[in-house]
Amino acid sequence: MAKTQISVKVNGKQVDALVEPRTLLIHFLREDLSLTGPHIGCETSHCGACTVDVDGKSIKACTRFAVQADGTEIITIEGIANPDGTLHALQEGFREMHGLQCGFCTPGMITRAYRLLQENPQPTEDEIRHGISGNICRCTGYQNIVRAIQYAAAKLAGVPFQEAAE
Repeated sequence: MAKTQISVKVNGKQVDALVEPRTLLIHFLREDLSLTGPHIGCETSHCGACTVDVDGKSIKACTRFAVQADGTEIITIEGIANPDGTLHALQEGFREMHGLQCGFCTPGMITRAYRLLQENPQPTEDEIRHGISGNICRCTGYQNIVRAIQYAAAKLAGVPFQEAAE
């Protein structure tokens, strides 16, 4: 099968590659670029483990062809950390608030939360739960994930994190 030339910016770096037209974006990222943070979960767009940011929108990379990403800017979990290598507030929040257990959903969850906080820097708990509803976690029950995102929102706003009274 003939390959197609694509040009994408991934985590701030320009990438030019030849890909088969049927190559899924998740496979291009993981196999061709060795970016193994986005996970392959259900391969049907239901679980969200493959979530990446494409031109400012969260997408499920398991249902998008790499050729469809031509000319776009992609951010994966590997590109979320701060430029100096320190953890992004979301990554720190997941660590501090115990927002992960097995970690399988975490890259997609953080990448989705990254876009959510770009769209809504101070979301309510309900807005967070709605915003991450396309990402499934089978371990945590979501409470600590929500707290991690609230922690990050507070840190990014420069205010102290205060947990809601239960």
